[in-house]
Amino acid sequence: MTIKRIHSGKRISRVVVHNGIAYLAGLQALKNRGGSVAEQTQDVLAMIDRLLGEAGTDKRNLLTATVWLADIRTAEEMNQVWDEWVPDGCSPARATVEGKPASAEHKVKIAVTAAITQ
Repeated sequence: MTIKRIHSGKRISRVVVHNGIAYLAGLQALKNRGGSVAEQTQDVLAMIDRLLGEAGTDKRNLLTATVWLADIRTAEEMNQVWDEWVPDGCSPARATVEGKPASAEHKVKIAVTAAITQ
């Protein structure tokens, strides 16, 4: 079986596709570093949309999501953006946890998997 790597470097691939599943690495805000949790969540979800498209799928085919928040007390702020983004009836299996980011300016990190149904 073929393994396809998208935006691959020495240390990380942003996306790995295998056996009809797209695995996205944990993504952090690029555009809104230091912004609010809502702004960073919007930034990350836009990246997820783009990368899923490059892998041949979209957010309607999400299987799992893991969300790391620098401060779990900001979960509701993140959830408001998330709930607007996920299409009705397409919620993935999801875990949201608190985790210390590599950089203090990052407040949100999200990793997802999605089925490729084409």
